[in-house]
Amino acid sequence: MEPGARDATAGAPYVEASRVKKKSSKENKQTTLAPSEQTSTMKRLFGFEKEDISSWHRLVCLLNRPTDPASLGIFRFLFGMLMALDITQERGLSHLDYKYLDGAPVCRFPLFNFLKPLPMDWMFFVYFVMFLGAVGIMLGCFYRLACLMFISTYWYVFFLDKTTWNNHSYLYGLIGFQLTLMDANRYWSLDGLRNPRKRNAHVPLWNYTLLRTQIFIVYFIAGVKKLDADWVEGYSMKYLAHHWLFEPFKLILPVELISLMVVHGGGLILDLTAGYLLFFDATRPVAFFFVSYFHCMNSQLFSIGMFSYTMLATSPLFCYPDWPRRFFGHFPEFLQPILPFVSPAPISSSSCVYPKPPSGSGGQQEAHAAPKPTTPSFKHKFRAIFTILYIMEQFFLPYSHFITQGYNNWTNGLYGYSWDMMVHARSHQHVKITYRDGVTGDVGYLNPGVFTQSRRWKDHGDMLKQYATCLSENLPQFNISDPEIYFDIWVSINDRFQQRIFDPRVDIVKADWSPFRPNSWLMPLLVDLSPWRTKFEEIEGSLDNQTEVVFIADFPGLYLENYVSEDLGNTSVQVLEGLVNVEIVDEKKNYSLQPGEKMQIPAGGYHKVYTVSEGPSCYMYIYVNTTEAELQKNFTKLSELQEKVRNGTETEPLPPELQPLITGLDDQDSDSSVIDPVVRIFLKRQKRMQEVKKRREASLIERFQRFASKKYYSIRRGFLMTAIALRNLAVGLPPLEQLTREVAYANMKEPETETEASQDERLKDEFWAVT
Repeated sequence: MEPGARDATAGAPYVEASRVKKKSSKENKQTTLAPSEQTSTMKRLFGFEKEDISSWHRLVCLLNRPTDPASLGIFRFLFGMLMALDITQERGLSHLDYKYLDGAPVCRFPLFNFLKPLPMDWMFFVYFVMFLGAVGIMLGCFYRLACLMFISTYWYVFFLDKTTWNNHSYLYGLIGFQLTLMDANRYWSLDGLRNPRKRNAHVPLWNYTLLRTQIFIVYFIAGVKKLDADWVEGYSMKYLAHHWLFEPFKLILPVELISLMVVHGGGLILDLTAGYLLFFDATRPVAFFFVSYFHCMNSQLFSIGMFSYTMLATSPLFCYPDWPRRFFGHFPEFLQPILPFVSPAPISSSSCVYPKPPSGSGGQQEAHAAPKPTTPSFKHKFRAIFTILYIMEQFFLPYSHFITQGYNNWTNGLYGYSWDMMVHARSHQHVKITYRDGVTGDVGYLNPGVFTQSRRWKDHGDMLKQYATCLSENLPQFNISDPEIYFDIWVSINDRFQQRIFDPRVDIVKADWSPFRPNSWLMPLLVDLSPWRTKFEEIEGSLDNQTEVVFIADFPGLYLENYVSEDLGNTSVQVLEGLVNVEIVDEKKNYSLQPGEKMQIPAGGYHKVYTVSEGPSCYMYIYVNTTEAELQKNFTKLSELQEKVRNGTETEPLPPELQPLITGLDDQDSDSSVIDPVVRIFLKRQKRMQEVKKRREASLIERFQRFASKKYYSIRRGFLMTAIALRNLAVGLPPLEQLTREVAYANMKEPETETEASQDERLKDEFWAVT
């Protein structure tokens, strides 16, 4: 990075051309040594003098100081482009009809219950407006209107579904809001071509201050939240260390240390320091390297859409605002007409406050170029107040959960605005929804997730209340009157015991809930049992590959009702802490167990485990899927037989049902009753593994082609469905046959074999059909 005072161009706009014009080394040396050009350490580090914040008037002048618009303009272009891509991907334009299921009885989870999705064609129109807004931001075309189009539709879609909330989606909305208030169309924009007064005009320093502070908060608060004991001890993201991206680290470190030191330790240090390192000139190159490496890794580790690329686009905001001029100045002259401005220097703008030129600071030419000094007006003071209040609010909001206590669960608040990214990992072992007819008293059970496509309601009391209310409104259609709804949800957070998160004895339909009061039917997280996690690792390490274990903790007076499948022919329960009674329902027998005792649980029936001790009980299920183990043995035998046939050591002829081991399996005989069903599954799984190997060993060109093709067909569907919806709104619905053909054309996919997920599901179905 170029040495010198931060935002030096903004501090002395009337000599800005000197940063673009080429000077001789002698002139540069003279300029450097000139007494009037000497700057203090304070200004070299922070870009302003101590006197600039010594009074309110000086602070207003500082925040409205004229600054080069180049860096802001480049960020505007990149952000708009990334949001246009995001709308077709993570926002869901490509599968909007599947997301909202127009006309279907679907339970939704808006922030405010009065918010409802529009009819399907109008939802496509909303997304179309959002997309036009993003493109307008990118091009700087009718900029203020484009920003309003983007943020109004974006926040509507955002508030419409809490289950899709995450930190980066929240960040997009914040940046869109900030850009609406900024003059980001002063550089490399179509508005600048239409209006010479906007072309290459100064922007006030607060434009950069807001964005830089926002990104600093994202990093720093995320680091502070990672000081949580679970993250520091390496429990939050243990599974990441097995990803192929960490293969180079495995050359020098075991997986356990990679998880603790690289994944958790490295993530903590980077988040805490990235904002500081990006701010200062001396450390910025180091920050660029590690931040870029970090976000590139995240783009491969997580399905987070455009977040990694958006964060990469924010990094240059911390550089000198005129960096694009110097960067594009190195390009050939014949490209200059289509590239951002390199020169001349920015012109004056009414959005800025211009100081008096320093006395004796230059010759007549520089004095002539200096803008006329101005004094702060009301709008300058108002923008300064807004900047300060917004920054304070952003520092406060991640810790505001003492106000919105109804949204607090085991973790504070709705996931999305707290910057506690990846700190908590959850797994769900058991979910049971019980209804009771309020008139007849009949009891029944619902499939978890009925009437909804989301799964996040399992962890949030506010969503559970909305879900129960929705179920109570839909069940009367199935002759269930005045239903009571009970949820029994077992969750493990960061490798702790599986335990209940909500009281299963409470009818959630009638349960009290307020956004400003603690949730009375939330069960406490048993943090006192967290040290058991070390013991879990020892127990799991002592088991063979075919044996599974589940660790359970329960509260006094409650019981777990469980069904052991016939496939789990070797299941036992062992008490670790507390006292339990085990009831075998079919046998109508009870067994008391103390710590260290275990008993076999018969397969193919229900049992109940009652906690009878004064404190919580802890126990574990140890089981083997005997059916799958037997199937794996058969697979091993078939693989050995296949190898013998291929190398000629098998002399006996194979029976007809085993012939496909030699000839393979084609579409015609894939469903033949002659073929042994185990052989069929074995060959299909073998074919699947070969395809996976082929995909993994594909060249970079093949991988890029596959990626580009997938994105093309996804984006293509989004735009075609949008065109159909807009046509419907404009001229009405066409005949059903025509509409069917149009949707079928939009759904056209690349000529490829079925997806990995569908193959896995089909193999799983066939496996259970055989067993």
